[in-house]
Amino acid sequence: MSSKAEILKKIKQNQPGFVTELPNLNVLGSEHFDILQTYKTILKNIGGDSVEVANYDEIINYIKTNYAVEKRIISTIPELSEIARLDWTNDDAHSLQNVELTIIKAHFGVAENSALWVTDAVLGQRVSPFIAQYLAIIVHKKDLVATMHQAYERIGNQEYGFGTFIAGPSKTADIEQSLVLGAHGARGLIVFLLD
Repeated sequence: MSSKAEILKKIKQNQPGFVTELPNLNVLGSEHFDILQTYKTILKNIGGDSVEVANYDEIINYIKTNYAVEKRIISTIPELSEIARLDWTNDDAHSLQNVELTIIKAHFGVAENSALWVTDAVLGQRVSPFIAQYLAIIVHKKDLVATMHQAYERIGNQEYGFGTFIAGPSKTADIEQSLVLGAHGARGLIVFLLD
């Protein structure tokens, strides 16, 4: 018998005699914490900002007040046509290099890490949230879940060509623990929490 076979035989002989049940992950997030407040706190801690809004008019007014609307703003959301171009989705991705603000919708958000799930169905182009100077994402408050486990259950077997979780603005840190926001993508992220 080879040494490999002997080792494997000994491993098989020394297996524990009991079967451990997997933990019930459905209890995660059922601690009755405030999902909205947790989402906002985590988002702030990772460099993002949130604004609670009742409708698209409040979003438009916020953007007019806080962003340079004379610069290039793009969106896939028809309700924002007053402030954003909607006719860019078929353009060459390289033509988006001068975008100041991209505004997209998220399918849902996750409170435990403030991640937002987006797919190519809401992006227009895959590069759009990563190439702009600033990023705004709209998510309905009712579409916030507590944990990533619940997020993956929600995604389930959906079909999509591209999907990603986005949490906070782009950031990187070096070995000296110097954190830089906006290093590889959007310098800032605002999440509009829509009623």
